[in-house]
Amino acid sequence: MIRDISPEGSDRSDLADSSSRGPDVPDAAAVPVKPAVSVLMIRDGGTGLEVFVQHRVSTMDFAAGVVVFPGGRVDPVDEQTASSLHVPDPHLHRQAWKDSTIAEVADGWRVLLATAVREVEEETGAVLDPAGLKPWANWVTPVGRPKRFDTYFYVLSVGELASAHHQTTEAHTSEWMSVSEILTAETEERLKLMRPTLTLLRELAAFRTVAEVIGFDRIIDPVRPEFPGQHG
Repeated sequence: MIRDISPEGSDRSDLADSSSRGPDVPDAAAVPVKPAVSVLMIRDGGTGLEVFVQHRVSTMDFAAGVVVFPGGRVDPVDEQTASSLHVPDPHLHRQAWKDSTIAEVADGWRVLLATAVREVEEETGAVLDPAGLKPWANWVTPVGRPKRFDTYFYVLSVGELASAHHQTTEAHTSEWMSVSEILTAETEERLKLMRPTLTLLRELAAFRTVAEVIGFDRIIDPVRPEFPGQHG
C-alpha cells in the first residue's frame, strides 16, 4: 500500500523542501530514484525524548540549511559488507519493508542496514549494532525534483553514553536536541525542517520514553507526498 499525503494549503516544511527542488526538470520521470537511509538516534532526556540531528550547511545542493538526521544514499560498498552483518531477526526487516521498493531486491534490507551503519559512523563517529535498528518509515521524493530518494528511516536507542559527535562537512553543527525543542523552533521559524523530518518528529512527540518507541508495533506504509503547485 502506498500512502499519499496531499494536505490542503501548505506549511513551512514546503518552504524547507524548496531547497531541494532546484530548477525545473525537463524529463522529470527520467530522474533516478536512489535508495537512501536515515537514522533517528534517540535517547531519554530531562524534558522527554531527545534526537541527534545535523544542521546542514546552506551551500548543499540538496536540503540546504535544514535540520536532518544522520544518513545518506546506498553505496556499492554496502552491498559487499551487507552479508557479514549479524541480524538476529531477519523476518522483522523483511516484513517491515514488504510494501517498499527494496523488497524487490534480494536481501535489500541487509544492504540498508549496512548503509545505516556506514553512514552513521562516517557522519557521527558512532559504531552502531545493526541489531538495534528498528524500521520506522519509508518516504519517496516526489516526481519533479532534480534529485529523488527512496529513503528508509530507522529509530535506534543509543543511551546516555552514545559516542555520536559532529564530524561531517555537510553540516555546520551536530547535536542532541529534545523533540519538543525542535518542533517549537520550527513553529517559531528558527529552524527549517523538510516534510518527512517534521512528520516523524511529530510522531515521536507522542511517545514519552525510548522504551515506548522501541516497543511500538510499527506498520510501515511507503509515503509519496505531494506538494502545493504539483496537484492536478
